[in-house]
Amino acid sequence: MAEKNLLTPGGHVVEDGLVRLELAEDAMNICRSMSLWPMTFGLACCAIEMMAVGMARYDMARFGAEVFRPSARQADLMIVAGTVTKKMAPAVVRLYEQMPAPKWVLALGNCAISGGPFKFKGQYGIVEGVDNLIPVDVYVPGCPPRPEALLEGLFQIQEKVTGKRWWPVPEELAKERAL
Repeated sequence: MAEKNLLTPGGHVVEDGLVRLELAEDAMNICRSMSLWPMTFGLACCAIEMMAVGMARYDMARFGAEVFRPSARQADLMIVAGTVTKKMAPAVVRLYEQMPAPKWVLALGNCAISGGPFKFKGQYGIVEGVDNLIPVDVYVPGCPPRPEALLEGLFQIQEKVTGKRWWPVPEELAKERAL
């Protein structure tokens, strides 16, 4: 897990307001979860799977995450897809900081989660997990993960935003959860 003071000295914490309107916040969170705007941020081969999810066969638009944004300022979901090098790490942190709150991060693939096959003794150029740089909300393992796995990660982000799962659980996943 990322340490709190890795991002900036300020920490970019959004404080709760003086007045809380829970019903309005719940409605706003449903709207947020059904209109996630992921940032185009493919670093390696997992980006091919990310692109496939946006195409007609998997069509992530029907689940509420349609518009891949080229700018961090217009996105609320960062999908880190691929190997993060130490040279790229400051750019990852900078893009995360440029995203407006509330924001979420999905680590896609083994390289983004732990360094993947590039993690070995003596390596010096790979960040062994993007969660060493920024807080990650959902991990999607695989090398590369299937598009269905990315959709499941998207569903978990939606569940995290609203506290409710909006789509049916696949039978195989339901069996795993029951064990």
